[in-house]
Amino acid sequence: MDLPSGDLAALSPEPDLAAAPDGFVVETAPGERIHFLDWGGSPTPSGNGVLLIHGLGGTAWGWTAVARRLRREVPTVAMDLRGHGLSDAPTTEYDPTTLAEDVVAVAEGSGLLGGRVADTAAGSGGAERVVLAGHGFGAIVAAWGADLLGDRCAGLVLVDGGWQDVAEETGLTPAEFLRDLAEPPEVLASMDAFLADRRAWDPSHWDADEEHAARATVVEVPAGHVVPAVRPHAYERSVEAIFQYLPIASLAELDVPIVALVAVDDEDRSKSAALADVQRARAAAGRPEIAVTRFPDDGHNLPRYRPDALAGAIRRLAAR
Repeated sequence: MDLPSGDLAALSPEPDLAAAPDGFVVETAPGERIHFLDWGGSPTPSGNGVLLIHGLGGTAWGWTAVARRLRREVPTVAMDLRGHGLSDAPTTEYDPTTLAEDVVAVAEGSGLLGGRVADTAAGSGGAERVVLAGHGFGAIVAAWGADLLGDRCAGLVLVDGGWQDVAEETGLTPAEFLRDLAEPPEVLASMDAFLADRRAWDPSHWDADEEHAARATVVEVPAGHVVPAVRPHAYERSVEAIFQYLPIASLAELDVPIVALVAVDDEDRSKSAALADVQRARAAAGRPEIAVTRFPDDGHNLPRYRPDALAGAIRRLAAR
């Protein structure tokens, strides 16, 4: 079932440009804290909240344009994955189970599940279920989180990721995959050079929020150049987790509404072929068809390029 992107964009609230999130951490184990941004938002009649999960190398700030829209109508939280942003970066435990447990910990610790702090004081039970939306690697983590949440997951939004078997499709090892992600030295030569590179991806979508999100992904060292904010061991463990992901096994049994937002396809159409395989597996398991929206003119960073359509898709699930 294909949904036109324009129909989703029409469901998006206007962005709240004055909003600023509060930052919190939740302890998942002794000495391991996961950071999240709470954008606020009033409880919906459906009783659902929204948890946004960024991609590899990103942070919660990458969802800012989407969160500004969603917070007008639904409680909205964006988390930093372990090893990313302001979350702790333990040397081990980046496995699927632990990453899923982080998602549940943030959903509960933020008050998205079990009642927000402000609502609890007023005697409200708060949200009972949560919609998970993940971008790239975050879509994989969201699928694992949805499985662990079970009936407490109201829906899953896969933003250009989460339905492909990366190990099978690339034929690479995790180490080879990592090497392909390395930034050229000239991009990391200075903060100005890094920001200029990010701005050049699409100047029309560059603004103060995008600059903030970009700055959060690197650290400026005393010598003047920048380095990725994600420590090498966290990158390695995260990529190893990606290579463990089996989309058909993960998605075929999830008995929740799923939306897939597909950015510009590659030449061999592997994205579409992989998604079709998952659709067939879900049909064989008696699960609902994944609703698909395609963005043939936009790149992977859909939270930047199409925040209105993403907010519309997430709001549509949260209102169910």
